[in-house]
Amino acid sequence: MTVDWGWFPDHQSDLVTLTLDHLSTAVPAVLFGLLIALPLAVIAHRVRALRGLLLGLSNILFTIPSIAIFVLLLPITGLTRTTAITGLTIYTLVVLLRNTVEGLDSVPTKVREASTAMGARPLRTLLTVELPLAFPVIMAGVRVATVMAISLVSVASYIGYGGLGQLFTDGFQRNYPTPVVAGVLLSLLLALVADAVLVTIQWLCTPWLRRRA
Repeated sequence: MTVDWGWFPDHQSDLVTLTLDHLSTAVPAVLFGLLIALPLAVIAHRVRALRGLLLGLSNILFTIPSIAIFVLLLPITGLTRTTAITGLTIYTLVVLLRNTVEGLDSVPTKVREASTAMGARPLRTLLTVELPLAFPVIMAGVRVATVMAISLVSVASYIGYGGLGQLFTDGFQRNYPTPVVAGVLLSLLLALVADAVLVTIQWLCTPWLRRRA
């Protein structure tokens, strides 16, 4: 396999456009997944009878092939970016929901009881005690979900919104490996940069962990 490295500067603008397109699908999917997972995780954590049901449903959705998800969504959302984002959001849920539940479970009972004894209501305890303490575990899930979303965006090229995945399609159709290599390298770079950004955010938002270290 021979890679034409001169192809990269000649297609620089196209690569930038596809990279931004890739992000515009992956990032909203993770954000929407987190917005859905947070309240569901709180319910699963506090209502034990619903815990197995919610986690089980998310696991079942995760077993559906990504292309099948997009096909099932087509009659509802059509050939739009919404279809790609919705499909990826479904995939992020299983990771985000489980990690958020585990993060809330990791908060010591005595800490909750102390907050209640000081007069804090359940919502205030959740926002000021439980979620901050669960934040590292939740962020671990966000990191996994983000990398997963970035890798799965390419599958959405089936409906025309695959970002860097279009390079794979182009390379395979023309039997020309250079676009494929470009797509792989840029996808890996995006995943590494995104993970580094999330690690930095976690570091900035958890000063108590830095003091403990």
